Amino acid sequence: MRHRCTISLLAAACAIVLLAPCAHAVEIDGRIDPQEWAGAQRIDDFRHTQPLSREPGRLPTQAWLMATERGLAVAFRNAQPAGVPRMRQHTQRDGDGTVDRVNLYVDFDGDGRTGYNFTVTLANSITDATVTNENRFNNDWDGHWLHATSEDEQGWSAEMLIPWHIAPMRGGADGTRTLGIQLDRVVASSGERLSWPAVHYTEARYLSAFNRVEVPAYRQSLLAITPYVVGIGDAVGHASDVDGGFDLFWKPSGAFQLSATVNPDFGQVESDELTVNFSATESFFSDKRPFFTENQGFFDVPFGSYNNSRLIYTRRVGGQADDGHGSGDVTAAIKLNGSAAGLNYGVFAASEGDAAGRDFYAARVTRDFERFGLGAMATRVERPFQDRTANVYEFDQRWAPNAQWSLRGTVVASDVQQRGRNRRDSGAQLRVDYDMGGGWRQQLYGLHLGRELMLNDFGYLERNNFNYLRYDLAKRTTALPADSAYAGQDWHFAVSRRYSDDGVRIADAVAVNRQSNMRDGGTEFVEASLWSGGHDDLLTRGHGVVRMPAKGFLSYERLRPRQGNSPWSLYTEAYYKADGLGDLEQGRATLYLEPSYQVSDRTLLFAGLEYNHDPAWLLWRGDNRIADFRADILSLNGGLQWFIDDRQELRVRLETIAVDARRRQVYRVDGAGRPLPVDEAVPDFSLRNLAFQVRYRYELAPLSYLYIAYVRGGEMFEEGARRRDVGSEFGDAFGLRDSEQLLVKLSYRFEI
Repeated sequence: MRHRCTISLLAAACAIVLLAPCAHAVEIDGRIDPQEWAGAQRIDDFRHTQPLSREPGRLPTQAWLMATERGLAVAFRNAQPAGVPRMRQHTQRDGDGTVDRVNLYVDFDGDGRTGYNFTVTLANSITDATVTNENRFNNDWDGHWLHATSEDEQGWSAEMLIPWHIAPMRGGADGTRTLGIQLDRVVASSGERLSWPAVHYTEARYLSAFNRVEVPAYRQSLLAITPYVVGIGDAVGHASDVDGGFDLFWKPSGAFQLSATVNPDFGQVESDELTVNFSATESFFSDKRPFFTENQGFFDVPFGSYNNSRLIYTRRVGGQADDGHGSGDVTAAIKLNGSAAGLNYGVFAASEGDAAGRDFYAARVTRDFERFGLGAMATRVERPFQDRTANVYEFDQRWAPNAQWSLRGTVVASDVQQRGRNRRDSGAQLRVDYDMGGGWRQQLYGLHLGRELMLNDFGYLERNNFNYLRYDLAKRTTALPADSAYAGQDWHFAVSRRYSDDGVRIADAVAVNRQSNMRDGGTEFVEASLWSGGHDDLLTRGHGVVRMPAKGFLSYERLRPRQGNSPWSLYTEAYYKADGLGDLEQGRATLYLEPSYQVSDRTLLFAGLEYNHDPAWLLWRGDNRIADFRADILSLNGGLQWFIDDRQELRVRLETIAVDARRRQVYRVDGAGRPLPVDEAVPDFSLRNLAFQVRYRYELAPLSYLYIAYVRGGEMFEEGARRRDVGSEFGDAFGLRDSEQLLVKLSYRFEI
C-alpha cells in the first residue's frame, strides 16, 4: 500500500522556511512543552489523504518541526475525544496493525530520490522504512532514533528526534540544507489519514511532492560498533556451534559514511515464511541482516514488472553456494555512501571466503536537478567455482516537468563470461504517469527484457526474454454518501500485452480492480481479469513452448478491524484462478481466514487458515512432459505476540503446509506447442512442511538485543500410490523433526 497536490496558501507559505535553532533542548518524553518548542515551525493544515479528498481534517491535528544540533525534532498533538475509539495495540518493530499512529517522512537531500519513514504508534511502538522510486517502501532497514508518546482525555501526543547521522546527506550550501518533508496521522478506527502536504503514497508523484523546508546544515559524526555472538545447540544433529562477528558504522560528516561487517550476522532469529513453489521462477525473501539493510536504499534500483524485481538482491550474498553444499560463507563486506561535487555516490563490496566463494561489487552515482535526475550503476560478480564473471550496467532517469507529468526510465545491459563463452544482451523500461485532474489519471508502462539478459547473479528478475506493455486508467472517488460503508474508492482499468523476445505471443489481458477504504477503518480489494489464449514459455524449463487456453482470475480481500470493545478482527482473502489446460470452470479456489484476538494492548493471538482446491494443477514433470493434478492444499499460520514490557517481547509462530496431489492426465508437448495426452506413469505426490519458533527478545539498549529462540522444523515429500487426504497430511506435519535447535544471540551496539 503506499500526483498532483493542491496545497493551501498556508502550506505553500510554509513550504520553504528557515527553521531556527531551539533555545532549549528538547526532551523526547511525549509531552509537548511550549517552552521547548517555542522556536519551532507550527503546522496545522492537515488534510484528508485517506480517502484522498484533500479536504481539511475532521479531527484537529497540530505538529511542530524544528532542526536542532542533535537532530530533526518533530511533535504531534492529535485531538481524539472520547467518541473516537483509540487503538493502542503494541506491535513488534516494523509490524502491521490497525493502530493509531503518526508518520514523519524525510528526504534529507530534498531531491526526491530517497526518503525515510519514521512511524510512532499510540502505544509507542515504531516502524522505520526507506522510500525509493517515488513510492516504493522497504521496512527491512532499522535506524536508531528517539520517540515517546503520552495521552490524556482530549487526545494524545508524540515526539520524535531523528539524528543527523541516521542517513547520508549532502553537506548543504551557505550553511543550510533543503529537506523534503511530509507529516501525517492515521486514525485507525475510521481509517482516516490526515497529511501535510496532502499527497498519498499510492500516487505516481509522492516523494518528489513533499514540501521543501530549509534548515541549518548541522553536522554530526558517529562511530558505532556492534559485535555479536551466537550459540546454537542442535538436538537432531547432536552438535553445537558458537559463532561471532561485528558490524561497524562510521559517519565522520554528512557527506560520507561507511558501513562494514566481518562474518556478518545472518539473521538466524528471523525465519522466512514457508512457501510451496513448483513454478519456474524462484521465491523472493527479504533480507534481515543489519549490514545489508543499513542505507541500502541508494542501491535499490527496481527493474522489471514485478514488485520484487531489482538489480541488487542482497540475499545473493551468502546464498546457496556454487558447489551446492549449504550457504556461502561471507567473510567481510563494506559499503560507502557519500556526496561530492553535486554527485551522490555509493560503493558496495562483499566476499565469500570458502572454496566456492563469490565476490560481489557494485558502484552507483546519481545527479539531481530541480525536475530532472540521472543515475548509473555497475555491478560485478566473480564466481571462480563456475568459471563465471557477470557484469551489469544500468542507466536511469526521472523527469517531472510539472505537477501532472512524471516519466521514469531505465536501460540495463549484461555481459556474462563463462568457460570461454561470452553472452551479452540488454533491457529497458519506461513508465509515464499523467494526472488528468478530477481524480482521473493514466499510466503507460513498457518493458523489454532481452533473451540473453542475465541479472540474477546479483539481482532478482523473475524472467528474461520478455516484452510487456500496459495501459492503466484510474479514477479516484471520495464524494460518497455519509451512510455509505465506503469512505473512498480507487478504480483501475488496465489492458496489457505480453510476448517473448522470440516473438511468441504469451497473452493479452484486460483487468479491473477497486481498492476501497472503509468507514470502519478497514480496507477492501476486488479484482477481475481475463487473459486471452496464448503460450507459456517457462513451464517446461526450455523443453518447448506450451499452447495455453484463455485464463481467468477473480480475487477479493477484506480487513475488518476491531470495533468498539470487541477484541476480534478478521482478515479474509478469496480468489479463483483458472490458468491450466482446462476451461475457465477448472480453476483453483482459495479461501484464507485470519482472525485475531486482542487479549490486551500487549498481547495478541492470531491464526490464519488457508484451503486451496485445484481440479487441474498443471506442473512440469521433466523433459517436455507436463501433467495436471487434482490437488488440495491446507496451511496454517498462527501464533502469539506478547509484549511483556517496553523492552521484552515473547513471540510464538507456527506454520504448516500440507499438499495432496493426485494425477489426472499426462501430456507431451509437441513441436507446435500442443499438449498431447499420453499414457505414461507419473506418480501422485504429497508434501508437508513445518516451522515452529518460540522467541524471546530483550532490548538491552537501542539496536542491542538478547535473543533466545527454540526452533523446530521439517519437510517431507513423498511420491507413490499412498491414498491419504490432505487432512491426514496436515496432521502428520506436526510430527516433523528434521531440525530442532536452541539458539542464543547477543548483540550490543557501542557508540563512540
